[in-house]
Amino acid sequence: MIRILNTPGCGTGGKEFCTTVDTLTHREPHSMLAAMFSGRHTVCKESEKGYVFIDRDGKHFRHILNWLRDGVAPIFNLSDLERVELLREAEYYQLLGLVDRINEVLNKKEDEQMDPDFTRGDIIKCVQHAYAVGGRVRLIGVNLSGLDLSKLV
Repeated sequence: MIRILNTPGCGTGGKEFCTTVDTLTHREPHSMLAAMFSGRHTVCKESEKGYVFIDRDGKHFRHILNWLRDGVAPIFNLSDLERVELLREAEYYQLLGLVDRINEVLNKKEDEQMDPDFTRGDIIKCVQHAYAVGGRVRLIGVNLSGLDLSKLV
């Protein structure tokens, strides 16, 4: 059993996490945590209780451990700021699978939030004008995502 502190010393407001070496080394074997606890390096333990101090904010470390345990992190339940914070932690610990997963969610969210180039009213005016002059409407390379263009005719 490994005990990890994010604040040096006991009773100073830090968070304590307990896990196993297998959890830290199995899912992401090339990560910083796997390297730290693989036995290849000497890990400095804090106090007689055997805590390992990691100088990081412990806010998201439970998500890091859950990712290492079962490959799941609550990315969709986090705010945008929390996603970016978790991404920063995943990058620090070199958890490439988690980094990729967070980036997928962030990129998907950006794609969904793209505003259309025109409003429904703009499209209606364009169609009306084209109809009035006997022409056609061609919209090439225009983002119309999210617009309800039903019943225009």
